[in-house]
Amino acid sequence: MTLNIDELLTVSFTLFAVIDILGSIPLLISLKTKMGEIREFRATLISGALMILFLLVGERFLGILGVDVGSFAVGGSIVIFILGLEMVLGIEFFKSEGDPKSGTLVPIAFPLIAGSGTLTTIISLQANYPVWTVALGIVLNLVVVYIVLRSLNYIERLIGAAGLIAIRKFFGVILLAIAVKIFATNASGLIK
Repeated sequence: MTLNIDELLTVSFTLFAVIDILGSIPLLISLKTKMGEIREFRATLISGALMILFLLVGERFLGILGVDVGSFAVGGSIVIFILGLEMVLGIEFFKSEGDPKSGTLVPIAFPLIAGSGTLTTIISLQANYPVWTVALGIVLNLVVVYIVLRSLNYIERLIGAAGLIAIRKFFGVILLAIAVKIFATNASGLIK
């Protein structure tokens, strides 16, 4: 069990792009204003538990549904591609239906941080990388998520609106490329 830094960086940056915590800062600031506060540690812990749970039992759950990981990875790559398009084009394909008053669990921990895109990405990554590499990538992202949640006001002042848009578009392009790679890696095994 040797640590492959390149794989860890790929997994971490993929999750970072999908979670898009920096792109979510304007929404998080709005939610913080409406709710009065965000329980940063609780939101990080709940979203992390959802991600790790899906990493550990997501494949078995898919087996119960009769779907193999390769098929799910191809489907997931399409979702990741659409998320990348959202980020680059600024068009919202996936609508969030969370009530801002419901607290830290919904919509912050789920679906904002550990949403369907993130969970799909975790299974897609698991098809290409060792489980422990994905788990470590999740933990590294949770550290970033917690820091961002704790620093919302400071980050908003530091980066500004134009900076946030630029960061979101940059990670959108990276996400598109990663989606194409995941699709190409898994699609050939599905055609018989």
